[in-house]
Amino acid sequence: MDEERNLIRRLMTQNTVWIVTLGMLLFVPAGSVDWPAAWLFLATLGILGIIGGFWFVKINPGLLTERMRPMIQKDQPKADKVFILVMGLVSMIWLIVMGLDQRYRWSGMSAGFQVLGFVLFMLSLAISFWAMRENAFAAPVVKIQAERGHQVIRTGPYALVRHPMYSGAIFFFLGVSLLLGSWWGATITPIFIGLFAGRVVIEESTLLAGLPNYRDYTEQVRYRLLPGIW
Repeated sequence: MDEERNLIRRLMTQNTVWIVTLGMLLFVPAGSVDWPAAWLFLATLGILGIIGGFWFVKINPGLLTERMRPMIQKDQPKADKVFILVMGLVSMIWLIVMGLDQRYRWSGMSAGFQVLGFVLFMLSLAISFWAMRENAFAAPVVKIQAERGHQVIRTGPYALVRHPMYSGAIFFFLGVSLLLGSWWGATITPIFIGLFAGRVVIEESTLLAGLPNYRDYTEQVRYRLLPGIW
């Protein structure tokens, strides 16, 4: 019970810090908090983050603990550490650009596109939760989790593509850009796609070298991110 309470406390703290940080990176460049779409984004992400976290406390606390560990770890490939740093920098630029877009009204986006953005945003979260529900080893860093009995997952979204979390993340960045009404944010999405494609190479190299039966899985499920494309 004490471990569960500590896990919930960490979840609440990290979620709060995460949402406040995102808010600052949006509202400070925007020069105003009068931005309903941003509040909708932050509230949705924060509330679902807490609900999802409590769910995983009950069904898979080990995965939640793993996902709350630092993004740079000792047993992580050097290439993945570089990816994390670059991804963090590009994400910060993306948020700041959208805040500046809101301040100076660079984009003229219709409400229809913003609604589409919210749908894509929710789709991204649904894919992520589905993937984590199926995969108890969906750590935020690339590594073999031998101490947790790491094994190949072939069910759920993993029967369709080998890296559904990244597929969901692509919808996230595009969806949030549209939701926040920023064409400039949307133009950065291809950079994220390129970064995730690079991480797929890093991750598959690690898994092929250290995870039993992963090569057989790559022959069974041909596509990495998008069925029928790649």
